[in-house]
Amino acid sequence: MNRRQFIEQTPQTLAAGGLLATQAGNVPDKIPAKPFVHHVYFWLTNPNSEADKKQLVSALQALSKVPVIRQHFIGTPATTNRDVIERSYQVSWLLFFDNLEEEEVYQKHPIHLQFVEKNKHLWSKVVVYDSVTM
Repeated sequence: MNRRQFIEQTPQTLAAGGLLATQAGNVPDKIPAKPFVHHVYFWLTNPNSEADKKQLVSALQALSKVPVIRQHFIGTPATTNRDVIERSYQVSWLLFFDNLEEEEVYQKHPIHLQFVEKNKHLWSKVVVYDSVTM
């Protein structure tokens, strides 16, 4: 499989791995060839609360309306079980942007700022991994 095929198949692979695939309505269904990837993991304050998880997922779906998001996925830990797999988080939020500048626009966008302000009580910990294509 070449790099282009891999990138084109990434959304399907992620969806099969336990991620809820959702797409921003105003963005083409394509991940950029050299995306800026922003992956956020949320540990809920009340990890056993289905209501809190549902509220966070709903808020993330609303957050997906930020226009610079090229593709997004909301997920929960898969049932895989190996020593190297981190499964203690409750919700993950995977975003693809065209570049770092677009991600910075996202960080300052009013929808993102409102999301944080209205929902920060739901999580006790957040870890973010940002990466760029080599």
